Parts: sequence; C-alpha cells; structure tokens
Amino acid sequence: MSIINLPFAGLELGFIVSLACSLLLVLTTRWHGRYSLDATHGVQKFHITPTPRIGGAAIMLGLWLSLGVLPPDQQELLLPVLVSAMPAFVFGLAEDLTRNVSVRARLLATMASGVCCWGLTGVTLLHIGVAPLDILLGWLPASVLFTAFAVGGVANAVNIIDGFNGLASGTVLIGMAALGIIAQDAGDAALGQLCFVVCAVTAGFFVVNFPFGKLFLGDGGAYLLGFLLAWLSVMLVYRNPLVSPWAPLLACGYPIFETVFTIVRRLWCRRHPGHPDSWHLHSLVKTAIAARYFRALPAPLRNACVSPFSWAVALVPAMTAVRFAAVPEALLQGVLASFLLYLSVYAFVVSAWWARRRRMQRPAPLATPLADIALESPNSSFIQRGL
Repeated sequence: MSIINLPFAGLELGFIVSLACSLLLVLTTRWHGRYSLDATHGVQKFHITPTPRIGGAAIMLGLWLSLGVLPPDQQELLLPVLVSAMPAFVFGLAEDLTRNVSVRARLLATMASGVCCWGLTGVTLLHIGVAPLDILLGWLPASVLFTAFAVGGVANAVNIIDGFNGLASGTVLIGMAALGIIAQDAGDAALGQLCFVVCAVTAGFFVVNFPFGKLFLGDGGAYLLGFLLAWLSVMLVYRNPLVSPWAPLLACGYPIFETVFTIVRRLWCRRHPGHPDSWHLHSLVKTAIAARYFRALPAPLRNACVSPFSWAVALVPAMTAVRFAAVPEALLQGVLASFLLYLSVYAFVVSAWWARRRRMQRPAPLATPLADIALESPNSSFIQRGL
C-alpha cells in the first residue's frame, strides 16, 4: 500500500490537534510561564528569550485523540504503547516543570516504560544479528531487560540532541518516516501507517518549533518521541522477521551516534557521562558555523540554521536503512560508514571552531559582536586533549 492510500483521518486530526495545542500553549504562556518557561542560562542554552518547554503535552494530546479515529488494527498497536509511554513522559514533564528530576530517575522511567510495554504486548527483541547475544536473548528475562535498556537508551539519545529549533523533532520525523517506509515495503501496512500518524502529530509541533522556536519540545516531549521511535523499531523487527535489526538502528542512527560518542568523549576527559557540556555536534555547529555565516540573522533563526546540518547527518543512515532493510551485511557496513561520516563531520566542525577561535583571539575592531564571543566556552579539558 502506498502512502497516498492511507486513511487520512488519523493523520489530519493528529496534525491539527498537535498544531492547535502548540499554538495554545504559546498564546497562554502568561498563565503557565512561571512553571514552563525554559531558562536562558546554562552550558547548553543558546536561546535568549524565555520559551515554554512543554511541547510534549501537545504531542501526547494529538496522539491520544488520533487513537480514537484510527482503524482497529492500528488502535490495537498504539494503545498499549501510549499507556506504556506515560512513565517516560511524566518524568520528563516533571523535569520541565520543576527542574528537579535527576538524569538517573528519567533514564529508569524510560526503561520502565519499555518493561511496561513488554508486559502489555509481549514484544521484545529476540535477536540482533550477533550470535552470542542472540543466544542470551533466547532467555526471556534477558530479552526483556535488553529491550528496556535499548528503548531507554534511544529515548535519552533523542533528549541529548534536543538543543536547537527543530533539531530533535526533525530527526524523529526522519527516523519515523524511515521506519514507516520499511514497514510498508515489508507488507506491514498497519505499522507503517502508524509510523506516519506519529509523523503527522510530530509535524504539528514542528511547525511551531521551527524555525522561530516559539515552543520547545522539553524533556517530556523528547522522551515521548524517543520512546515511540525506539518501541516502533522493536515492533518492526518483531513483526517482520525479514527486516534486519540493524535497519531500525540505522533509522535512529544520528542520536545513537551522538550519545555513544558523547559518553566516550566525556569518559576520556574524566568527566561524568551525564554532566552537560557544549561539545555536542549541534553545539559546535552553532558556534563554529551558524554564529559566523548567519550572524546577520535574528537569534532564533540563527539557532534554527543549526538543525539542517544535523538533519543531513541523520538522513544518510536513514536512507541506507530503507534501501537495505533486509540485507544485514549491507546494513552493518552502513552503520560503520555512517558513524565514520558522523566522526568526519564532527572533526571538520571542531577544526572550524578552532580556526574561528584563533581569529577571534586576534585584536578585533570595536564592531566585533561580543555576544558571539560569549558563546565560545566549551570544556577546557576536552581542548587540552586535542579533541
């Protein structure tokens, strides 16, 4: 079944509800702003205007209302997923409103959502294409725990890349569309259509978030979208044995690569893996590229210019996943090539950052914007190690 033959009720309603709710949250900021506005200070903060960070609420509402108009087979798939997503979403939203929920608590909440979804659906990862692990996954407790850990990891990965207008939601749109196309090609029309419904709901928020950044996704929205992306990936492999597990991994490739490299980088610098810094790829693109080449734009648009660079990095592995979904050897090569692409882009941007830093350390005319200089504050130990 092609995309144009989908029943459009869920798509249209999900988009309209998400968009309307997002606009409503922006228009009523004066009523909830004391709880929902994002701070403008912090190592990973680049916006200059306090902005509501509860966009996840609009996405969750859009999904629940879309559920009521979906065909029965899609309702059967989506309902347990939405119920199970509540721990991840609630803990993330609590952080958005209180700024007092630890990273560990949020990680455990996303893993709990994975365990809950297994309890409601019986779906787990049964194989990943690595013989020793496949043997271990034949034992149900190991399969459940591994699935919960993988789902929690992807959900947190999406939260990690949520740094600029449209970045996380646009990346999820790319990954979710890839999953939908793979499911359609595998003959799983119900799951494919469900992926596109999630895309439509996400797009409703995206319109308000990109490019002007009137509403942020927040931790609640990032964990919700990350959980949905991860669990629909698990369902894709479980329901379609011919689809390689490497295909959804590539569809989620960019946030996974960012997270793995961030953990290794912070450990190398003897820093806690959970401590924030400004050395993410998107942060460096902002300070090395956007701040230089788009400095004439208003700040929200300058921030938005970061996202297309990261979308390009996300698009390559997603397209590889769609093209070779049933060819494990090609997908494994695609994982290695895509990760090398990520590292190459990262190295290029770091070089650009160093070059710009050296230029800005020279005696500058009085017209040099001091605001751009103030953004240049990545971790010094990382610089000393030459990374």
